[in-house]
Amino acid sequence: MPETRNLLNADRLALLPDHATVINTARGSLIDTGALTAECVSGRLSAILDVTDPEPLPVDSPLFGLPNVQLTPHIAGAMGTEVHRLAEAALDELERYAKGLPPAYPIHMRDLARIA
Repeated sequence: MPETRNLLNADRLALLPDHATVINTARGSLIDTGALTAECVSGRLSAILDVTDPEPLPVDSPLFGLPNVQLTPHIAGAMGTEVHRLAEAALDELERYAKGLPPAYPIHMRDLARIA
């Protein structure tokens, strides 16, 4: 979303202490890839990235060859059981609705810009 694109930009990356590790398993667009690449190439920061922007990274991206960067194929959350858990949670919410109960996990309009 526009509100979260490059949320972790060059200015915010600069606030991290030397030798910090940036971990992103959420959305690639949350991080300014160019700024993160510069920090990792310099050796000041390390990164573990399950998602990138763009995804996939260009084949000539410097991130592929850096010893302080680990890239995973965007499957960190896909172990097979998550689909069953999501279905159970959805069915639980439908049951609550049918009984006239409020949702156990409501979503508020004010939060949509940061959770989508």
